[in-house]
Amino acid sequence: MTVEERSPAGSLIYRHKETDRPFTPARGDEETIELITQHVERHIGPVESVFHEIISDLIHLDILYVAPTKEKNYITLVTCGMSSLPMTVPNGAEAFRYAELMICLPADWKMSEKSFEDENNYWPIRCLKMLARLPHEYNTWFYTDHTIPNGDPAEPYSESTKLSGMMITIPSTVESLEEFFTLRASESKEVHFFSLTPLYNDEMNYKLKHGADALLAKLEKAEITQIIDPKRKNTCKRLFGLF
Repeated sequence: MTVEERSPAGSLIYRHKETDRPFTPARGDEETIELITQHVERHIGPVESVFHEIISDLIHLDILYVAPTKEKNYITLVTCGMSSLPMTVPNGAEAFRYAELMICLPADWKMSEKSFEDENNYWPIRCLKMLARLPHEYNTWFYTDHTIPNGDPAEPYSESTKLSGMMITIPSTVESLEEFFTLRASESKEVHFFSLTPLYNDEMNYKLKHGADALLAKLEKAEITQIIDPKRKNTCKRLFGLF
């Protein structure tokens, strides 16, 4: 019998163990790729380039790159392919079986293949790719307010930051959010677009203890945006061992 594990705030906690499943090759669906690309261009901006996968496991996952503009002075990266398979959702959440993820980076973030050899530059891209596959690898799902630590115990993503986990959030950098959040890909398939918001370990622990709304209020009060700042303020830094 599986025993439910819950946080002090009442949220379910899922613990995923390494699996020995075989490599499962995947190919991209051109029609879906085009549909998602058009959706991103309609609501965020022109897709200037695509980070393609050469060999894909489970899903063929590309990352769409939207360059900074004068009005939106940050980079937007959006996955394209996570929604090619349904997530394993609980009863009542069938409308949220399909998802894609996005992340925003400062305009001066190094984005060349050479710069990606340095994990200090590559870790946000690695997170997008790893988290887009995770629900399919472990038969689970993502929804808003879910947090995913970088390992157990959580470790910083790179030497340049102490951020050590991601929270699934509703995009805040898109003007027409209601239209962007849901893409009707077919009569029976809706794709939802979520943002990744990096957190410190203290913030993840605070969320488990007090709930997502309390953490989001702290982030908002500190004016933390969804544009990644590897050195941003820790809004829940422990003081004498207390929150």
